[in-house]
Amino acid sequence: MIAVRVQTEPIDATDALAALSAGRSDVGAVVTFTGLVRGDADDRGDLVSLTLEHYPTMTERALASIAAEAAARWPLTGGLVVHRVGRMVPGEAIVVVATASAHRAAAFEAAEFLMDWLKTRAPFWKAEERAGGTTWVAARASDESAAARWGGTG
Repeated sequence: MIAVRVQTEPIDATDALAALSAGRSDVGAVVTFTGLVRGDADDRGDLVSLTLEHYPTMTERALASIAAEAAARWPLTGGLVVHRVGRMVPGEAIVVVATASAHRAAAFEAAEFLMDWLKTRAPFWKAEERAGGTTWVAARASDESAAARWGGTG
């Protein structure tokens, strides 16, 4: 029900997003979220690139599990999660999440849930490259707090 892709290529989800509602009369809402690489995530403004690493099988299983959890919680008519890995520069898309449902509340809530759980439960490792060198990025407490409101263990 929710398609999941992990890719190194830039994200172009236009066709997949259109397919969520094309020719369907049961879809009343499609909610999309696109996460971008910020050059000034910490107000320093000197980010050169962000690199996401992963173990493909582990990541695909985790994303499929997160997607299945969203599909079980909300009456969705479809969905899409496209996550990028590899090296990205500020302004490039890291993730696209889309959910379709008969009603907007379910589409909004499912999209928000997917992002909260992707941020905290998807096995990606992030490294930031700056003028002074490369460092690994630690998980944020604010992301964990956001995900906790949905309950469950992911």
